[in-house]
Amino acid sequence: MVVNHKAANIHSVDKALQRVGANAIVSSSADDLASASAAVLPGVGSSDAAMRALRKLDLIEPLKDFAASGRPLLGVCLGMQLLFDSSEEGDMPGLGLIPGVVKRMAPTADGASRKIPHMGWNSVRLLGNRAGDRGFGHRLFDGARQNSYFYFVHSYECVPADPDDVLATTEYGTTICAAAGRGNVMGTQFHPEKSQDLGLRLYENFLLMASGREKSARS
Repeated sequence: MVVNHKAANIHSVDKALQRVGANAIVSSSADDLASASAAVLPGVGSSDAAMRALRKLDLIEPLKDFAASGRPLLGVCLGMQLLFDSSEEGDMPGLGLIPGVVKRMAPTADGASRKIPHMGWNSVRLLGNRAGDRGFGHRLFDGARQNSYFYFVHSYECVPADPDDVLATTEYGTTICAAAGRGNVMGTQFHPEKSQDLGLRLYENFLLMASGREKSARS
């Protein structure tokens, strides 16, 4: 299921999932979420606007229940930021599914200037994760080479409280969390649906996780 909270680019995410064979529905219904085998939480715009939309749709507690059920939940861009406890972008708390905060990116970092928002293709360094899935990297990234490129558009960065929850990083003046995860809850700061074939591979991996199957990593 693609969670339609009226504050996201739903169409491109849905099309990407269709391309990898997902029979996904786009819905704002808590009942549909409760019966889904996996869920994607996209997002664009501001944190408070998205959280207000989720609250208006009575989706906050159902999303927490979904995460607690052990089924895969993937946040994309702002959707990843919503997984955290709080954001400097607003006053409303996040979903609190991954401990940590979301901070505003500064125009300068380590003495160098950088354009905000961070927009464009950046290489991503894959890390291990607490579950030790398949040794190197998280299974969401099966088939991705180290330092593969993904497409970013963001002005805020996620800072997990536990470094083990960082699944991948990218360099943009400083080291930024590019993907995070805790158990069945995961997120990407970049947009897989805008990252060509490799981004589609991530959605395919997510689909395989949802069906309880894994694909052997391909180079």
